[in-house]
Amino acid sequence: MLFALFESARSALGSIFAHGLRSFLTTLGIVIGVASVIAVVSVTQGMSAFIGDTFSSLGSNSLTIESHTPTADRMKGIRKRLTASDLELIEKRGEGIASITPILYANRTSQVKYGSQTAFSQIMGTTYAFQDVGQYYTAVGRFLAQSDNQTRRRIAVIGDKTRENLDLPDNPVNEYIEIGGEWFKVVGLLETKGEIMGFNQDDLVLIPYATMQSLQGNQARTDIQIQLSLTDGVDVEDVSQQLTALLRNAHDLSASEDNDFVIQTSEQLMETFDEIIGMVTIVIGGIVSISLLVGGIGIMNIMLVSVTERTREIGICKAIGAKRHHILMQFLIEALLLSLLGGLIGLGLGFGLGTLIASSIPGFPPAAIPWWAIALALGFSGFVGVLFGILPAAKAANLDPIDALRYE
Repeated sequence: MLFALFESARSALGSIFAHGLRSFLTTLGIVIGVASVIAVVSVTQGMSAFIGDTFSSLGSNSLTIESHTPTADRMKGIRKRLTASDLELIEKRGEGIASITPILYANRTSQVKYGSQTAFSQIMGTTYAFQDVGQYYTAVGRFLAQSDNQTRRRIAVIGDKTRENLDLPDNPVNEYIEIGGEWFKVVGLLETKGEIMGFNQDDLVLIPYATMQSLQGNQARTDIQIQLSLTDGVDVEDVSQQLTALLRNAHDLSASEDNDFVIQTSEQLMETFDEIIGMVTIVIGGIVSISLLVGGIGIMNIMLVSVTERTREIGICKAIGAKRHHILMQFLIEALLLSLLGGLIGLGLGFGLGTLIASSIPGFPPAAIPWWAIALALGFSGFVGVLFGILPAAKAANLDPIDALRYE
């Protein structure tokens, strides 16, 4: 049996390479299909790995709490909010909290000026605890201090992208920038963190939380975001449930009412991104996989032509003792090898294409191809070869040896 397999494979390879151009054109659909699928998977998996590394740097014990207003309520002008009293409640009654900080975003302008340069950046009012909760540390100078918040000091810590946009010196410490019509002294430059999903994490300005409150004036209802990190060994879900109960009670929500806030962990955010990327991969992969179907039809077509061309050869083989299953196996193996060769070529082209796409987009993570994608591509290629090779192989195996020998 092994000898028959070896001889069938050798004969199939000989036939494939004897008609090299025809074989390549036959497998072109397989090549394009596999290359497209692998390119899509390599790009999306590279992005997924990059996002996973980014969120893992935040730690699995961090929580973010922000207000949530349903779309129907927004259309009515209703806006749910988190306030300073919510922050105080969590600080006093929350259990297992290592660090907690409020975040108040600039809601009137995000414009920052330095000399004649103007840039738009994400301006956040926060406290000294943000460096532990958000994993932001300074490369030059210092971070926000507790005294800065208590005295509403006009100081700022900026990201490297903001420094670049404003054309500030490499060491911007002690320079002055203008925010909301007031001057702020730069006391620190943050370490670079790069981009994620098109969002530049280095394009931000941090100022003391109380200072941001004073900039916004005596607004009756400000909406803050609360970020916190938990002590080691604390169960994130238990803390999340506890904080949910505290906030629901503080907001006087009945049992039938939905939460007017959202509590998210870094793991939940990662799972959401994974679901989105997974759906995109499946949809795009399904669309481009149509090329594999086209390639399979091409293989069946050329194998039927091959059977017709080799009718006398089949008759001679049967006349000297070849069994039906020998002929069947020979043509099936030829179709399978055609598909697998196309799959291997497509695999290399797809990874090269994915790498080219990833490297051509600034800040995009490098392409990565998982082992399951390789196995799936080659396995599906082989399946297509067998599926569309059965009919030609069966036709060859069922030929009558006398009629085959008479064929001209």
